[in-house]
Amino acid sequence: MDKLKKFELMEKITHELEDLKNSQTAIVQKIGKIEIDNFDLNNKTLERVLPEMHQNVADNLDKIAEILEDFENAKNNFGKENNIEALREEETIREAMEGGEK
Repeated sequence: MDKLKKFELMEKITHELEDLKNSQTAIVQKIGKIEIDNFDLNNKTLERVLPEMHQNVADNLDKIAEILEDFENAKNNFGKENNIEALREEETIREAMEGGEK
């Protein structure tokens, strides 16, 4: 895999991790809302299960945030070390030249 394609794949994974983080955040918020609503309802099953679910999802969110931060750093370092901007410019020029030859 060439360096530019590898970097693009890293960007894709970064976006997927961000989406995953946003999804987990929404789940934590929804569980919290259900817990608050259950204060009035006092359903024993919700009272027993939701705190554990909340904690598990929050733990996963922390792990995702940690992975995302580490992966973004790796992606950024890879981009700098391999001068990805210059590679993108070269690819743009090459594509323009190939398109003009047709």
